[in-house]
Amino acid sequence: MIECVPNVSDGRRQDVIEEMARAIRTSSGTKLLDCSSDRSHNRSVFTFVGEPQALEAAVLALYERAVAAIDLRTHRGVHPRLGAVDVVPFVPLAGATMADCVNLAKRVGEAVGRRFHVPVYLYEDAATRPARRQLEHIRRGQFEGLTARMAAEGWAPDFGPSVPHPTAGASAIGARPILIAFNVNLDTDQLEVAKSIASAIRQSGGGLPYVKAMGVELTERGLVQVSMNLTNFQQTSVRRAFDAVNQDAARRGVRVRESEIVGLIPEAAVSQEDAKTMLLTEPLEKKTIEARLGEY
Repeated sequence: MIECVPNVSDGRRQDVIEEMARAIRTSSGTKLLDCSSDRSHNRSVFTFVGEPQALEAAVLALYERAVAAIDLRTHRGVHPRLGAVDVVPFVPLAGATMADCVNLAKRVGEAVGRRFHVPVYLYEDAATRPARRQLEHIRRGQFEGLTARMAAEGWAPDFGPSVPHPTAGASAIGARPILIAFNVNLDTDQLEVAKSIASAIRQSGGGLPYVKAMGVELTERGLVQVSMNLTNFQQTSVRRAFDAVNQDAARRGVRVRESEIVGLIPEAAVSQEDAKTMLLTEPLEKKTIEARLGEY
């Protein structure tokens, strides 16, 4: 069993999001476990599982819907994005290896480039060169800077055309271990507070290991958010990341309003006690891979 967690650049149009979810749900041999959408990020995250051949068919069905429906020339959201289907990671679960996921990423990447004329960069364990291993390096400049980025030396895509798709941009497709997307919402509208906290806690700023973080503004809610990716929850736990944000916010006289998990997590990652302390917006049992698999 392999997990696939595509991030798609639409979190506002429910009809489009449901059409993409239906494409996955009706693909034979796959189980759609979760769909998380956010209006401010203007992004949806789908979590589904299956065997390699079934996942390949489901991802291509998702691309068919997304490329037809999403135009990045008019897309606006606080989350960085490269493409309509922004990133497609494959994650080994039961009985699968990272090599299985790398092979699947290459197969899917080739098919996406050929069928949809969307340039594809392989990333993380599937990366073909060190500079492309980290997603943030591939995404630098976002969709708006993609034409210049692709023309630069060493930045031809791994698959597909050498210029961006006019409306769907490009995609990063790869293989990686489990990643936890975790957001902490602060009871303030001061964006600089969230940016400063993110800078202090992320690994690249000398903070917590295996933590990537950015500060974003949730304009519609009058809040700011510290948005994090935890790339190794055994080394830096969700609770530890929350505590770091909470403590830094308190020093600045700001209260944490709530926290949220985007997508699903292993049940070992967060205890019920942690979930209470962290003010999670959803019941923990709805956010674990094991619980959702148990529904099938």
